[in-house]
Amino acid sequence: MLDPVSLKYDANGLIPCIAQDHASGEVLMMAWMNADAVAQTLQTGRVTYWSRSRQSFWIKGESSGHVQRLVELRIDCDRDCLLALVDQTGPACHTNRRSCFYTAVRDGQEVVIMEPMT
Repeated sequence: MLDPVSLKYDANGLIPCIAQDHASGEVLMMAWMNADAVAQTLQTGRVTYWSRSRQSFWIKGESSGHVQRLVELRIDCDRDCLLALVDQTGPACHTNRRSCFYTAVRDGQEVVIMEPMT
């Protein structure tokens, strides 16, 4: 079993976590976790982040219903970044888009490449 303390956290005790759809490979979002959020995610299977603005746990989908169920958690080679392969219900982004990465830079211009889900 992974000991969350063995990971490398920043000066604020946080580690970035990228959420990726386990079936399609689509990158959905990036958010922060602390050791307790990592432990809770592994224990419950519900992806839990640490909200820097609210200074509290944020269980993805708890209020929106857009749940992220953990399929697999991966650790990068430096142990300072996580990749959560997830089963995403509904949009991952608070803008109601499938992914938070809905703006591309093309020919030096920002282009919205994904509309909100209906």
